[in-house]
Amino acid sequence: MFTVVLFLAALAAAGVVISLVLFFKKKQKPRTADIECFNLERSPKNPLISPDQRSYWEAEGTFNPAALLDDDGRIHLLYRAIGSDGMSRLGYASSADGLHFEERLSYPVYESSPGHDIPLEPLGIQEYNPILYPSGGGWSGCEDPRAVIIDNMVYMTYVAFGGWDSIRIALTSLPLADFKRGRWNWKKPVLISDPEMPAKNWVLFPKKINSKYAILKSVVPKIEISYVDSLDFIQSPIKSERLIGPQPGRKNYWDNIMRGAGAPPIYTRYGWLLLYHAIDTKDPDKYKLGAMLLDLKDPTKILHRGPLPLLSPEMHYENDGKPGVIYASGTVVKDDTLYVYYGGGDRHVCVARAPLKKLLSWLIEHGSVEK
Repeated sequence: MFTVVLFLAALAAAGVVISLVLFFKKKQKPRTADIECFNLERSPKNPLISPDQRSYWEAEGTFNPAALLDDDGRIHLLYRAIGSDGMSRLGYASSADGLHFEERLSYPVYESSPGHDIPLEPLGIQEYNPILYPSGGGWSGCEDPRAVIIDNMVYMTYVAFGGWDSIRIALTSLPLADFKRGRWNWKKPVLISDPEMPAKNWVLFPKKINSKYAILKSVVPKIEISYVDSLDFIQSPIKSERLIGPQPGRKNYWDNIMRGAGAPPIYTRYGWLLLYHAIDTKDPDKYKLGAMLLDLKDPTKILHRGPLPLLSPEMHYENDGKPGVIYASGTVVKDDTLYVYYGGGDRHVCVARAPLKKLLSWLIEHGSVEK
């Protein structure tokens, strides 16, 4: 009888142990190595746009594009171009299918104005040297545009670079109807960032939030957003708490060094889809692309954040001018497909695609939930 009691007690204890193991195993977060990657599919047409050595204004680089989908279903790109003079200007190309850019203008559609968005004499130099001025290889001008369409207006933010002592966010706009017709009557730019704090990677939300326009200024150390009543009348500079340079990200993840936001957020029923750039200290020479979902009503809250990057610089055109760089600054959703337009190696315009629903499902299923 005593032996039977001991045997039953042993079984009970084993059951408790098994239950505890199963409980903690269920609660334990799956290892990143066990999670299936979700990779954007690169187009075999890459690179879509490359430097034109015959053109003074885009001979050195064509990269980091803004992207827009108009109401006729046409995709427009505004890409950063660096000329042989070291100036950054914006070029234009458009496509019916998002892959074949049959229209590419031979002239810049936007240029910085000395005294307006950059200093009168940037850096005080007379000769361009790409080694001394490595901001994408350029030494002055308008860099890294992002654009959205709100209420039939095209709003564009960009980095007004006038040397390392003058890195500001500029905002300009023009009516969508003029944009589609190639009437480049951009509104005089307004410098909206703090002159005392270098700023990059500011993006506009394409819809109002709580009846206000929203500007995402930083993804580290937290999602930082400013709200304004009008994008056309920003009177005083907007401040940011973000420190200069790369910032620490998530420990034990691929994005343990954070860089900044990519393209403007995309509205989905599950949240704002935000692409961002980050670096892994174990792979420090690669600028990778990740994704997160932000709360629709309060986008300072991260709902889900991908455990793995969506895209890493592996192709030759992503390791050309500046090796190891993928910089995604433009996206559109066309026929339920997400098109991600990015700069490869600070030199080429490229695109990668994915079904939007599949990306969102992967992000929600495998992405971490952050309070």
